[in-house]
Formats: sequence, structure tokens, C-alpha cells
Amino acid sequence: MDPASPEGGTKEETMKVALVGKSLNTVEALLPVYGLIRDDQSPEVVISVGGDGTLLSAERKYPTIPKLPLRFSETSRKIHDHKAEILFEKLISGDLVEVPQMKLVAVTGTSRLHALNDVNFHNEMITSAVRYRVEINGQPHSSEIIGDGLIVATPFGSTAYYRSITHSIFQVGIGLAFNNSTEPVDHLVLNENARIQVQVVRGPALVAVDNDPGWIHLGEGDTVEVHKAQESATILTLPDL
Repeated sequence: MDPASPEGGTKEETMKVALVGKSLNTVEALLPVYGLIRDDQSPEVVISVGGDGTLLSAERKYPTIPKLPLRFSETSRKIHDHKAEILFEKLISGDLVEVPQMKLVAVTGTSRLHALNDVNFHNEMITSAVRYRVEINGQPHSSEIIGDGLIVATPFGSTAYYRSITHSIFQVGIGLAFNNSTEPVDHLVLNENARIQVQVVRGPALVAVDNDPGWIHLGEGDTVEVHKAQESATILTLPDL
């Protein structure tokens, strides 16, 4: 905080924040009360107003900038239900904790997609399974797999699609969940530095990340590699969570 303004009074701290979500009027009206200024172009913090999907969209729009989630969704599993006033007080006073979250990157050809939750390799035609092979760190994992595809998840994303397939979550590493395979294939939790290669034997297939509408289409022989991204996300939360 600056010690004094030119007029001799105390100059209050301010912080630039962006808002992402719907029905933002109520939240925006609170900003000046706590010394927060809306700036969607160059924010210091991004306030995500909604559920888990809104948080994913906020990270995609403003990668690596700290996110403060405000929960306005009954289905949210990751966003704690605290009043905006409490969080804004802690934000401006510097009393929130920065929690880093690993992200994944899916690479095929010249295309790259970043994921906070998961990478979804999936059959493109719902009437036809995809045939594919998986290598982990350059070593074959199993013989040809037939099914709807697989999920590669972060610990943050393990409460989402990964959990619905495996009925489990994990805290460290990279998770692989095989989706509706014709033969049972156990899910895996790998070291976070593992590199996963998926090759299409018979497609078509697609690769999607989080709730990103920008899919990558794959044909026979195409390969996608998934590994830990260099960049990470930062979630702001109260110290006792």
C-alpha cells in the first residue's frame, strides 16, 4: 500500500480483476467496495462466477493467471461455497492461498490443446467403436484396444469424467481411464512425467480437452501424445481448505 496520496490522505490498494461467467451484475457491483477494478484485458486475478465448467473456460481464456472461483452451481465439485464478500476481503488483503494445479497438453501434428481437467480421446462416430494402441514412455501398454476411447486426467480433473468411469479419484500423477472397452482394461495412475501416445488403428476419432469446443480430428494411423504441460493453473482459496 502506498503510504500517502499527494493530498496527504491514505491511498487504498486496488487490484485489477476479470470476470468470467453469467449474471455478473451482482458480483461486479461488489468490486469497488473492496478496491477491485474490473479489467478484462490485463487482469491480475480472474474471478470465475459459476461452476466447474466456468472455471475451465476461465483458465482457457486467461491461462496461468490466478483464478478465484465463486460457486454458483449445484453440480460443482471443485468450487467451495463461500460468500463473495469474504473472498474479496481475503483477496485484497493477500490472505488467500495460491494452489498450483498441473495441466496437460495434447499434441498431434502442429495442433496443441491444453487441459486443466482431462484429455478425451473418443470415437468420432457414435455407431462405431475406435480401435487404438497405447504406448507409455515409448513402451506398448497392451494389444489393440476397441472401445469408445480413453480419458487422460490430471488430479484436479479426476473428479470429473475419470471418476465417472473408474469410480475413483487420485491426488498425484496422471490418470488413464479406458472408456467402454470391449475387453476389461484396468485404469492406471502414472508418474506425472509420463508421456502417453495413442495411435488410431481404425477411426475416425477425435481429441477434446475440458469443455473446449475446438476438437482435433484423427484418422487411421494418426497419433496424439499427452504429457504434463510446462504451464500450470493457479487456484486461489482460503487457507483452511
